[in-house]
Amino acid sequence: MNILITGGTGFLGQALIRQLLARGDSVTVLSRHAETVVKRCGVAVKAVERLNELNAEEDFAVVINLAGAPIIDSFWTSPRKQLIRESRITLTEQLVDFMAQCSIKPRLLISGSAIGYYGDQGDSVLNEQSSMGAGFAAQLCHDWEQAARRAEPLGIRVCLLRTGLVIGGDGGFLQRLLLPFRMGLGGCLGNGRQWMSWISQDDWVAIVLAMIDQAQMHGVYNATAPNPVTNCEFTETLARRLNRPAWLPIPAVFLKYGLGERSELLLSSQRVLPERLLAQGFSFQHTQLNTVITLSLAG
Repeated sequence: MNILITGGTGFLGQALIRQLLARGDSVTVLSRHAETVVKRCGVAVKAVERLNELNAEEDFAVVINLAGAPIIDSFWTSPRKQLIRESRITLTEQLVDFMAQCSIKPRLLISGSAIGYYGDQGDSVLNEQSSMGAGFAAQLCHDWEQAARRAEPLGIRVCLLRTGLVIGGDGGFLQRLLLPFRMGLGGCLGNGRQWMSWISQDDWVAIVLAMIDQAQMHGVYNATAPNPVTNCEFTETLARRLNRPAWLPIPAVFLKYGLGERSELLLSSQRVLPERLLAQGFSFQHTQLNTVITLSLAG
């Protein structure tokens, strides 16, 4: 199967490409830096730097859209927000325009999104039918999804992945936490009662492969494990695995002062369940946070 991927050099993209190649698929990665594709994904992957380098006659069975500028690395100034939106929404629109020009239309578009769609909804249990939240991240995810849905009138099956916090051994948000926790500086964020909906890297990849192989899958899916935890539960689990104390809570006011509007990514509560995946028989490999953190640290 011939597959086109954007965002293939990232934490999730690299893991997905390894599995696609292992099962015999051909992979083309769209990236601004072709040399990075070869370095991170291997010589078996074809790299292109611009959409206009792609041939509209080429038969891409699947397009997987994971690209997006980092959302938490810089202050959300107006220019930064514009970059974040363009790297997701504008690129998605351009991808759909390319697919419209293909003589043989792709059968499937898998497009990234995030549980940030739900905003801050406290202790409410959220599924794919739950309402959109407020804030920059929620609006971003909504508009990103709408851009991808433009492929549906072309007869292309569209799957939208609202991904939670991904835990894996070779990157992701867990790696950002290891140094302060190992130094004994870990602690709850804010009051620690906000819900964190997580997923293992392995399960995330398995969901994407299921979407490729199962034609009945379409629409929005929450890519989260079925057992979300509070921030304090997460903190205690990680500290216990590292044999370190977690005694230094960071008050919400400090996070808001230090991170500005970005603090919503750490303080918003999203108790998200993968209702549609479970209803369609998807079997999670990892459902317990303690196990996933242990495996990630060992890897």
